[in-house]
Amino acid sequence: MRPAHLSLRLGSDPEADGRYRARMLALGFLLAALAPQNVVRPPNIVVVLADDLGYGDVTVNNAESLIPTPRLEELAAGGLRCTDAHSPDAVCTPTRYGILTGRYAWRTWLKRNVVGGYTPPLIETDRPTLPKTLTAAGYRTGCFGKWHLGLGWTRSNGFVGTADNAQQNFRGTWQDGKPEDGMNVDFTAPIQGGPVALGFDTAFFTAACPTIDGPFTYIRDDRVTAIPDHMIRVNRDAGPDLFPRPGWIAPGFVLEDVDPTFTREAIAFMERSVADDAEKPFFVYLALSSPHAPWLPPTFAQGRSEEGPRGDLVWLADWCLGQVMDALDRLGVADDTLVVFTSDNGPRHGANEHRSAGELRGYKSHIWEGGHRVPFVARWPGHVPPGTTSAEPIELTDLYATCAALAGTALPDGAAPDSYDVSTALLGSRATDAPPIREAVVSHSMHGVFAIRQGRYKLIEGTKTSGGWVEPSGRPAEPGAPGQLYDLTADLGEQRDLFEERPEVVAKLQALLDRYREQGFTVAR
Repeated sequence: MRPAHLSLRLGSDPEADGRYRARMLALGFLLAALAPQNVVRPPNIVVVLADDLGYGDVTVNNAESLIPTPRLEELAAGGLRCTDAHSPDAVCTPTRYGILTGRYAWRTWLKRNVVGGYTPPLIETDRPTLPKTLTAAGYRTGCFGKWHLGLGWTRSNGFVGTADNAQQNFRGTWQDGKPEDGMNVDFTAPIQGGPVALGFDTAFFTAACPTIDGPFTYIRDDRVTAIPDHMIRVNRDAGPDLFPRPGWIAPGFVLEDVDPTFTREAIAFMERSVADDAEKPFFVYLALSSPHAPWLPPTFAQGRSEEGPRGDLVWLADWCLGQVMDALDRLGVADDTLVVFTSDNGPRHGANEHRSAGELRGYKSHIWEGGHRVPFVARWPGHVPPGTTSAEPIELTDLYATCAALAGTALPDGAAPDSYDVSTALLGSRATDAPPIREAVVSHSMHGVFAIRQGRYKLIEGTKTSGGWVEPSGRPAEPGAPGQLYDLTADLGEQRDLFEERPEVVAKLQALLDRYREQGFTVAR
């Protein structure tokens, strides 16, 4: 619409007509001068999250790994490898909560452990989430893979679990009814509190760990794709890491096929997105099952590593990443896409002398570095410097604020209280002598043990053990009990406990951890 003072009928007065065109030309030059220069299109964002993948499993971190991960090597060659990246927790559910909410899960009722396949939702539907924020910024958003954050199933008596009643209904919701009692869930009813209720446009997923926890069926958006109708067959003679827990399974659900299936669905979503509108960015959250137990690689992945079936699943995670990378190339959007590959926590023990955690102490569930320091590689051609390494301490909770910044959108009020924008670290635009982006790194174990790291020192609260269940197993923290203190600069393997020698450091870190817990956030906005 023309401004009111220029509103005249063209062609009725040649002189006025000329003045109008001159003014409009001048206005065009003015608007062009005021327009932002070198505007960067917000990137497509693809987060590939492996499950129980260790720092030392991948060749980019461990040249002596017995598992080939060539596609991750390719991603790292074209992007950035972070050597000091951490999951917020040493087990599955809390980390996934942290990624999608930018908030530590220990701020909820879930103070330790994980949820089951039938546990009510952990995330409230009114809480700000990463997919909600990106959807509001104009993104298409899709969730694929392992959910493991609770769902609102409709029980046979009509009861539906919600985030509001989850805590009091947590017990007894790990699995469904016993075979002799029959199923206790109406699988024909819509599912509440899942990915689409929390901001994703579409989703294809399983309720919990796809290969070990029931219900063994895929869910599209808010409906199962097939009704579980029989109990899964369990071969306990195969060993504890090679069979699932008892549970109801749908016809045609094959444990070995879950990750290739999730990957195909994610690629199909990217294809639809580009076909519908190539200028509209997309966000993909692809949460793989590999290499979580039971270690059941598909036929084409068997024997791909020297570490055994678990190593073959690590190779499979790398293969899934490669399928996504190939699809981005084929669609012509690789240069417009930030790809992040990481893991939800540390690994299980390696076989055949494979060091799944590298030189780090500890494994999955532990508060030591091996439980939460994870592989992290990011690539965005033309923006993330290729073939680079960063020692900037970051957490997976930081994905929320970072993705929002790259999308050019502000965080909603109250969103992401434990999420820092680390985009300058990813883009290589930080000065080498700049202070850390994060004031501190907070870690948490399966048994609820806290650790806090600032600079070179890491304090573990209230226990001398691992705080986890994987060997060596450990106990929860005890109020007033001695903790552990390590100088990670001099002792990354956490072998020399300085707790008694440096009481002033212990007191400083303890006070900071207490403040974070009491104030309800770690980053002030």
